[in-house]
Amino acid sequence: MTAHQPIARPVFPSETLDRMQALYPRNAGLLHHHLPDHPLLSLEALARLGESLPTSAVEYNPGNVPIGIRPEDIPSNGLSIGETIRTIDSNGSWAVLKNIENVEAYRTLLMDLLGELEPVVAPRTGAMLTPQGFIFISSPGSITPFHFDPEHNILLQLRGTKVMNVWPAGDERFADRREHERYHAGGHRNLPWQDIYQRDAQQVPLAPGDAVLMPVMAPHFVANGDAPSISLSITWRSEWSYRESEAHAANAALRRIGFDPAMPPRWPRYAWFRSAGWRVARKLKLVS
Repeated sequence: MTAHQPIARPVFPSETLDRMQALYPRNAGLLHHHLPDHPLLSLEALARLGESLPTSAVEYNPGNVPIGIRPEDIPSNGLSIGETIRTIDSNGSWAVLKNIENVEAYRTLLMDLLGELEPVVAPRTGAMLTPQGFIFISSPGSITPFHFDPEHNILLQLRGTKVMNVWPAGDERFADRREHERYHAGGHRNLPWQDIYQRDAQQVPLAPGDAVLMPVMAPHFVANGDAPSISLSITWRSEWSYRESEAHAANAALRRIGFDPAMPPRWPRYAWFRSAGWRVARKLKLVS
C-alpha cells in the first residue's frame, strides 16, 4: 500500500470553515477543498485497495439503476471490484470502498482532514466519534439510489462531476418515520422514491475542488456527470446522532407491540429520554 503523503497546506480554506459555521449540523450546502492529486486516490491505488478489503467493505453494481430501487433488486455487474475500478471509464458501474480507516495510510489521511474540521464541529455536536471514510468510484451517467445515512458527512469531489440531490433531514414527506425505524432496526439504507419529490430537491453540483456537507439522515441521491468520478466521503458520529438512532430503534420496538410513536425531535437533547430508555432496555435484554 502506498505510504501516506503529507498534505502541505490546509485542505479546507478559511471560507469553507466559515461556511460550515453557518450550515453545520442541520443544513446541506456547498463547500470547497484543496485536496491535491494524491497517490492514495489514483484509480490503480483504489483498485488495489478494493482488492485488499474484505467483501463486507466493498459494494459495486451497474450504475444505470433507477433512483428508487429495492436493495434486493440491484443486479451484479459481473466484474470483480478490481476490474470494476480499473475499467470505470467504460463499464457503466458504481462502486464504494467502505471503512478505509481500517487501512493505516488511509486512516492517517482521514484523520488529517477531520482534524481541520474539529474546531467547527466540536462546539456544536461535541466529540467527533467513530471516524470513517468511504470512496466512491462512478462511471459516466451512473446513479446512486435514493437513501439516507446516519453519519455527519462531507463528500469531497476529486475527479469528474456529479449533482447531489438532497432533501431536508427529518421531513416525513420524503422519509416517513417508519423508514427511519426500519433502518435503525437493521434495515437497508435505500428509501422508497416518488417522482414528485424531485420538485423539492436541493441540488448541489460538484466539480473537482467542491465538497458538500450532508446532515445526518438527509435523504439524497447522486447523479454522475458525463465523465468518470472519484469522491471521498469523510464521516463522523456525534452523541446526538447516536441518541437519534437509538430513539428511532426504540420507536421500532414500541411499534412492534402496538404503539404508534411520533417522530423523535431532531435537535439534539430532545431524544434523550427515549434514547436512554433504549439503552436501559438493551442492557436488561428486553430488546434485541
